[in-house]
Amino acid sequence: MKVIIHDLDDRYDELFRSKFDHVLAADGKYAPCQGCFGCWTKHPAECFMKDKLNQVCRIIGQADELVIITKNLYGEYSGPVKNILDRSIGTSTPFSTYRGRQMHHTLRYGKHDLWKVIVWGDITDAEKDTFRYLAERNAVNDGFEHAEVIFLPDLTEMEAAL
Repeated sequence: MKVIIHDLDDRYDELFRSKFDHVLAADGKYAPCQGCFGCWTKHPAECFMKDKLNQVCRIIGQADELVIITKNLYGEYSGPVKNILDRSIGTSTPFSTYRGRQMHHTLRYGKHDLWKVIVWGDITDAEKDTFRYLAERNAVNDGFEHAEVIFLPDLTEMEAAL
């Protein structure tokens, strides 16, 4: 299953729906994570908040390929994209295991293939390094075999990068 998280406006939704099984628009029309860990323990992989991200753990957890399109924010995901990623903590369990010779949480849904980040906007070389490291670490932590980061100065080449 292919899933995309994006912080673009709804002009791109039709394109994304034709290429992806699930489209998660980081439009801010949802609550930020409350840090209650209910999606870990009380009701696994389901957020107690009844908004459009209620099932985000299951959607991301079942993705073979996750594509994230985000505006650069000092070498970090945009705020709305980060909120979606925060709400997906239930893709793992509170238990720990070794993965990549490091301690990580046990995956609730098993391994995945590709964590791909398409970053748009002005970006310095130092921010590029930060983004590459961040994507690699996120991929390992969430059980993705590969991480890829593509930098675009603007969105004109975005469709080819998908």
